[in-house]
Amino acid sequence: MLITTRPPAHRAPALLAALSLLAGVGLTACSSSSGSATGGAGAASSALTFAADSEPACVDPAVSPRDVTALIDRNIFDSLVNDAPGGTIKPWLAKSWTVSGDGKTYVFHLRTGVRFHDGTALDATAVKATLDHAVDPKTKSTYAAGLLSAYKSSTAVDASTVKVSLSRPDAALLQSLSTAFLGIQSAKALRRSAAQLCGAPIGSGPFEFVSWTKKQSMVLKQNPAYDWGPPSAQHTGPAHLKTLTIRFIEENTVRVGALNSGEVDVVGGLPAPNIKSLQKSSRIQVLSAQAPGGVYSLHFNPAPGGPLADKRVRTALLRSVDLTQLVKSVDFGAYDRAWSELGPRTPGYDASMQGSWPYDPALAGQLLDQAGWTQRDSAGYRVRNGKELTLRWPYVAAILREQRDVLGQGIVAQAKKVGIRINRVAVDVGTYSQDVFAGKAEIWDASNVRADPDILRTLFASDQTLDKGGLNVFRVKDPQIDAWLRAGATATDPAARAAEYVKVQRRLRDLALDMPVYVPTYYVGAAKKVHGLAFEAAAYPLFYDVSVGGA
Repeated sequence: MLITTRPPAHRAPALLAALSLLAGVGLTACSSSSGSATGGAGAASSALTFAADSEPACVDPAVSPRDVTALIDRNIFDSLVNDAPGGTIKPWLAKSWTVSGDGKTYVFHLRTGVRFHDGTALDATAVKATLDHAVDPKTKSTYAAGLLSAYKSSTAVDASTVKVSLSRPDAALLQSLSTAFLGIQSAKALRRSAAQLCGAPIGSGPFEFVSWTKKQSMVLKQNPAYDWGPPSAQHTGPAHLKTLTIRFIEENTVRVGALNSGEVDVVGGLPAPNIKSLQKSSRIQVLSAQAPGGVYSLHFNPAPGGPLADKRVRTALLRSVDLTQLVKSVDFGAYDRAWSELGPRTPGYDASMQGSWPYDPALAGQLLDQAGWTQRDSAGYRVRNGKELTLRWPYVAAILREQRDVLGQGIVAQAKKVGIRINRVAVDVGTYSQDVFAGKAEIWDASNVRADPDILRTLFASDQTLDKGGLNVFRVKDPQIDAWLRAGATATDPAARAAEYVKVQRRLRDLALDMPVYVPTYYVGAAKKVHGLAFEAAAYPLFYDVSVGGA
């Protein structure tokens, strides 16, 4: 049985700060060809400018869940382990590890010779401090804490050995530890204020933080001592670039114009309408990576007493939109239409979901009739007991990307045809918090990048509400989903794990708890002189191997 509760209204103000970080969660973010930029570097340049499509509010990886934060922090922070191509977890800052028979104790043996940008050495104390910081309520983590939901404590056995204890087995722990959100921080740096941690990050990565001019750019410089890159990297030693400047240009036309003019070398979040023309350019290369994890979806609020409490109404909404045609036309074929909450590159993706809930406005109408919404008002919307069937879908205009505004208009228009009114309204951050996080809205939309099916737990487990560092925004509580997610988190056999997440995907469809729309793909436009640009497992561009040279 599906159980939902409305969150207490007094929690919403406490989440205002989280909103500025959460809004835009999941990148959404593969080429004219996918993979990496290749070719001889020629006479190399020592600097590169990258234009991002958004700016983070905080670059403490334990605090912010935003993709732009992970993209930036991957240059500054290293992780204990590396999620290598193919989904294989390999050593990084931890040279080896052991797992207890009950799956609740991990012992990591750290590599030596690693130093943070503040000069302190990597040791077990730094690892313990990093993990403790992520789960500390004072940190107000809006994602990293959720990745460590099974975390109990850490113990520095000696300088190079750390023991991590869990409250339950967590098969996704290593993948969690591979993400930039759990990048290892200097224990000394973690004693600074929250503002300093958010604004001046200190890690052990290939680039060091130099400066941040808000609304304009962030400057990073080469870490000359760096000699501990991940095994998936194409070289060893310091980064090829001496300077990496990240400019924040939210306007698509301005960002693409800066690439065409040579003002910037690489552009992230390449708009779909510009992809085909740039692919024809003799000066520009287009690279891409399809993101794993949670696809761009509309999440439905099934709270008791609300218009979407009835599964028949949720299903009618799900079947009222011709997503195949809408996604293709709006996004110029740049993105694949989604059928499951998980993207195809995610382990455990259920390919049988494809085609399993096609566009069917006739069925939608029948379901609405069965639910008692048999009448229509003068505007054509369904009415029951004198009340119009109206759904509120708020959004913050500043974080729209990937043609989501146009997609939203199409969804609203098609839902109207079956008699469902969707009020899609632009609101400020405070109103968004009240509407969505306090359960007053009926629809919340997001994509959530992660190279592991455990993202489903973050989104739908009943203990992964916002105040616990999760993203179960509408506080869905379904015993079957919870049981399968627990089984998936504890299973050690990959096939057994995948089977549990397949059940969850099908249950989400059967309960019509969300509407998967499209699979995010991160497109990058780069000058042909840029070489070595590749993507990590989460589809963020990597700059450690990048060089600039030639025409």
